Amino acid sequence: MTPTSQARARRDEVAEGQELPRPAASRLEKSATAFRTISEVATELDVPQHVLRFWESRFPQVRPLKRGGGRRYYRPEDVDLLRTIRCLLYEAGYTIKGVQRLLREGTSRVAVDTVARAAAEAAAESAVEELALEPLAIEEPKALTAAPAFSARERAEIEAALDELIEARDRLGALLR
Repeated sequence: MTPTSQARARRDEVAEGQELPRPAASRLEKSATAFRTISEVATELDVPQHVLRFWESRFPQVRPLKRGGGRRYYRPEDVDLLRTIRCLLYEAGYTIKGVQRLLREGTSRVAVDTVARAAAEAAAESAVEELALEPLAIEEPKALTAAPAFSARERAEIEAALDELIEARDRLGALLR
């Protein structure tokens, strides 16, 4: 089979709804003790890479290995520390100086992790509370004969918009249950 015919066969398989095999790299997960690249850590912590580089300059405790060409490899301990720093900065509301002080004063890792975990839980609870939807008392639309201000087309558009809003409310309520 020629390369062109192989490509056509793959295209036909995809067109028929069959999935192509994924590369082996995307199927394998790294072990918990494996070193991570800056892009992997940035993705895992949901922060841009430049933020991680900035944190390296502000927190001497974060020391990734640097290999050829300055490529960074983060140890699992570095990733844990970065996760704690992220939580303290973004969720607990600490400033960089505040986090530096916590780490510099030798506050135990357990205490720092506890503060970070508590802040994350509080942020999650407040997010859930903000999203909590109380059932709205929506009355069925009354006969619109008494309100001649809208044309039949406008009335139909308003009723369709109302139906969409009710459906969206029901979906959000189902997600929060």
